[in-house]
Amino acid sequence: MSERSLNTIKLENYKPLRDVVFETLREAILKGVFKPGERLMENQLADEMGVSRTPVREAIRKLELEGLVEAIPRKGAYVTEISSKDVSEVFEIRAALESLACGLAAERATPEEIEEMERHLVEENEYLHNDDLSLTVNTDVDLHALIYKAARNEKISSLISKLKDQVFRLRSTSIMLPGRKKESLLEHQKIVQAISQRDVELAQKLGQEHVKYAEKAMQEFVRRK
Repeated sequence: MSERSLNTIKLENYKPLRDVVFETLREAILKGVFKPGERLMENQLADEMGVSRTPVREAIRKLELEGLVEAIPRKGAYVTEISSKDVSEVFEIRAALESLACGLAAERATPEEIEEMERHLVEENEYLHNDDLSLTVNTDVDLHALIYKAARNEKISSLISKLKDQVFRLRSTSIMLPGRKKESLLEHQKIVQAISQRDVELAQKLGQEHVKYAEKAMQEFVRRK
């Protein structure tokens, strides 16, 4: 296990304990708290979260059904590895959707929405040297959400939502690679500038390139393993 610790579970009245445990572990995997190939130890996880082994065991089984965990006979449960093929397939779809969304945003974004994107870039720059994974990933996600909103196309948001877990997991890994946060910020700045200038073709091009650069970083991570 890596040197990290999960927070003790805080019960929510409307959710069964098993669901809270499942969501906690699932989020930890998607955010990269648990790395691909890392073993999930029931006893240790139960101790960290302050629960019994039963809800942890149930959560791991559900995570296995979702493809986030792989149970290996006589060895235990491990976080599913990310393959080069997985990366290519997810980023291929995302590149097409991001390109379309950026182009539509250049056509349809209101002045208020563009200002909100620009304010977000200032915030992203302030977080550039912050090592908080959740803050970094959420900041990245939020800007893209602003672009999808400005695109005024619910089908794009729906399709991207279906890729949400895969994209989030890959983003959580790629954004923390050396130098990637700064590169991503520069790419975001160019995209927002193209949107503000109503340059549809450039916004489309930059949106696609942004995803391609993220894929390149992620493929490099996969090759290093």
